[in-house]
Amino acid sequence: MNFGRSKAADVLPAIRSMFATVSGENNHLIPTLPADMPEEARRVAVDGVKHLVEYQGAGYAQLYVARLRRFIGRRNVDDKVFADIARLMAVRMAYDDPIRMAQLKLAEFRMGLHVPSDIRKLRLDELVSVLPKRGADPVFSLLDRLGWRHLPVTMRFSAASGLGVRSLRIKTSLRRWRLSSLRYANERVWVERWLHMIDRSLAKQPAAVAAVVATAEMVQGYGDDYAQNLRNWNLIIDHLVKPTFDGAMCCSDLGVSIAEARAAVDRDPQQELLKRVIAGIRERAGADTRRVD
Repeated sequence: MNFGRSKAADVLPAIRSMFATVSGENNHLIPTLPADMPEEARRVAVDGVKHLVEYQGAGYAQLYVARLRRFIGRRNVDDKVFADIARLMAVRMAYDDPIRMAQLKLAEFRMGLHVPSDIRKLRLDELVSVLPKRGADPVFSLLDRLGWRHLPVTMRFSAASGLGVRSLRIKTSLRRWRLSSLRYANERVWVERWLHMIDRSLAKQPAAVAAVVATAEMVQGYGDDYAQNLRNWNLIIDHLVKPTFDGAMCCSDLGVSIAEARAAVDRDPQQELLKRVIAGIRERAGADTRRVD
């Protein structure tokens, strides 16, 4: 058991490693996994480390390992749940942004693959969020005044010409500043909230842990789809999961309720059905039944 070990003890080395990565000091320092990690989770985490080193660098992979440490020795975390946490966290930490899209296309070019150009429909706020918060905020203020924040933007990622390859290299080089971006700050908050909900489920409703972990599958993609997926996830967490853990509603089988809500998302991506389903679950649980927004 490792309840006496503080989260800071695990995370601070990762933070130092990330700063070193940004400065280019430890690009070859691959993190090692804890010896007491369950074998099934270890196999998944090995792939996760490789993926995140390629995505951002060794320091970023170290943060991934530090986040995994908090679940070692925890009650109600079986091998499958731990492996799912490792798998989904690696996916979520390697979120889709224009830098990643350029990385993937440039990697295909370097492997000698001849593939068609990728045409991606992003949103203007996605492009601006590559900037640090201090630079992004005034741009967002201008876009909000113009009503352009969610304006669709089509981007072409191509290695079909020398100019296209140079463009990919320039976009990929922005990886060095990714961890200073507003998008990364928002993604970091999301991952930490997801992990916090898993922690609370372990303490409040262990039977629902697997369902809470699996909610990370909802948040993926880019553009309008990503924004909608994130809204759906927040709706389920804010109106079902968190109120149950806070004691504001009595949802005795939270895992089943989460599955019911996710099924509503699959049937109606526009969220109206999801809101009705959540309202019905809350009514059955004796919670406040005012409109879910």
